[in-house]
Amino acid sequence: MKDDIYRFLSVHGRLPGRVNAEQAGWLLNCLPHNIPVLVRARLLKPLGNPPANGNKFFATDEILELSKDKAWLGRMTNVIYKNWQDRNARYRTVSNETLENVESRIGA
Repeated sequence: MKDDIYRFLSVHGRLPGRVNAEQAGWLLNCLPHNIPVLVRARLLKPLGNPPANGNKFFATDEILELSKDKAWLGRMTNVIYKNWQDRNARYRTVSNETLENVESRIGA
């Protein structure tokens, strides 16, 4: 993976005009699965009008500009943290409910 990133960042000494979600993650130093979270939070805007389940591309220049904005990086980080906190809380709730259901069935 690191070889892919290195090749991507060093292609002909310049970056392409648009990047996909994985490449946007490389530029922002976040994981590719966090990019949809940033799109839902309206911190990143894909190019054009892609369908909800379609591949999304992003303007490289816009991502590079955003990566220089300390306030935006803080919001991005907080949105990612919040997303994982919410997901973990939902997981714990489901796990507890499942455990309670099992206990009630066996009479524990």
